[in-house]
Amino acid sequence: MTHAVLSINDVKSTEERELTNIRNWVQERVGGEVVSIERLMRWRPVWRVDYKKDGLDKAVLVKGDRPCTQLYSLKHEMLVMEVLEKHGVGVPHIHGWIEEPKAFVMDWAEGDRDPGLVHTAMENASTMSPERWQASLKYMEQLVRMHQIPVAEFSHTEGGNPVGASQIALSQFDRQYKLGQEEGAIDATMEYFASWLRRNVPAHRTQASFITGDCGQFLSKGEDVTAVLDLEIAHIGDMFMDLACFRGRHPYENMGDIPALYRHYAKVSGIELDLPVIAYHTVCFLAFAAISANMFMDPNKPESNWIEGMLEMVSISRRALEGIAELEGIELNYNIRLPDPHVSPLEDMAIGKLLNEIDILPVSKSFAEWQRELMGAIPKFLRNYAHYGRWYEDETLKEIAELTGTRPANMAVADDVLKSFINSADAGKDADLVKFTHRRMLRLSLIVAGTNDIDGNPLFFRLEPILTMPL
Repeated sequence: MTHAVLSINDVKSTEERELTNIRNWVQERVGGEVVSIERLMRWRPVWRVDYKKDGLDKAVLVKGDRPCTQLYSLKHEMLVMEVLEKHGVGVPHIHGWIEEPKAFVMDWAEGDRDPGLVHTAMENASTMSPERWQASLKYMEQLVRMHQIPVAEFSHTEGGNPVGASQIALSQFDRQYKLGQEEGAIDATMEYFASWLRRNVPAHRTQASFITGDCGQFLSKGEDVTAVLDLEIAHIGDMFMDLACFRGRHPYENMGDIPALYRHYAKVSGIELDLPVIAYHTVCFLAFAAISANMFMDPNKPESNWIEGMLEMVSISRRALEGIAELEGIELNYNIRLPDPHVSPLEDMAIGKLLNEIDILPVSKSFAEWQRELMGAIPKFLRNYAHYGRWYEDETLKEIAELTGTRPANMAVADDVLKSFINSADAGKDADLVKFTHRRMLRLSLIVAGTNDIDGNPLFFRLEPILTMPL
């Protein structure tokens, strides 16, 4: 799928029009005088709008449409939040809908959160303070409340009405897979995830519930939860998917003591936890996220974040494979390291010059410092690939030949060979496919990092085991 690339003038003109509309809407619908509008660093267009009303300083958040993926409409999230507020869940109050930019307006909630981005975690390790931990336990109580809301309350949203174990487990993933196909984001790794998930649905899970879909996202201040956020992929499914999110996000997004969180949820809800089902949904959650990461890498989409997409694709895919390996009893190889670099003086010089030029680009409201940093991360990856790309490609093609009996002519057709093999393979090939794909993702992760010094690097954090988890 191709996308039109807007010129700088088009972007500026659109941005100015949108800011004017936001200013006018807030002043007319919320009241007061707008003082400032700040674009925040997020996957999607998000603005903080500060205003004065009745002599008080106040703020709202304007949440725009995610341009890289469109699994649900933005209005779906707004409608979900309205239902949750009605049932006493601590979401920010919704003020209404803006047509341009397509966005909804909610109260600004004070509090801290983990940014949830891999490149940010690599620079600043995610931590869990004692206060945040207490807030996390309170969030689990909010989660129980959300899971107990009758699914009929969400019938006017896009959350769906899955029936039977397969639909309850995979309705969201299948929706993501279909979108990924339309966007050209289903490579061989994603194809294998889809194959494994469909062959291993927990057949006894037939009770559908409302779930957040991307659980654990909330603001806290001290020991209190100040806001439950980011419900853009909330839907009707298996409540254990939400519990799987904590395990999937941890530890590069530090969620604290996962067994303790699970125990608190079980105590408050009165539900007995099924660890193999949570393990299955961990794979499902991570596979879903890996497809998203592939879509984030589309260079022709506005607001795409190529380097974050790459970081997430390699690390999340690897962790999903670790989840399968635990369930299947497959032993993985973590001893792969970068070889000596292939020296490429001309490429190094050209990329070095490009990096120097990017470093001195002027920043502005339309081109913030964080955007410049993300731009500079791309040629850094290209330099690493110039040094190690031949090794990665040679090893990949050799191992595909060993796995399938056919050596692809080059990397351009390697995925086609792999997909054909995956679509004809049965469960007997799982161990070989998991081991191969994990090695491939580990090599690519090393190239992204550009170093063998990986201890403590969030990009290489492993998925923690769950089947032996003390509850």
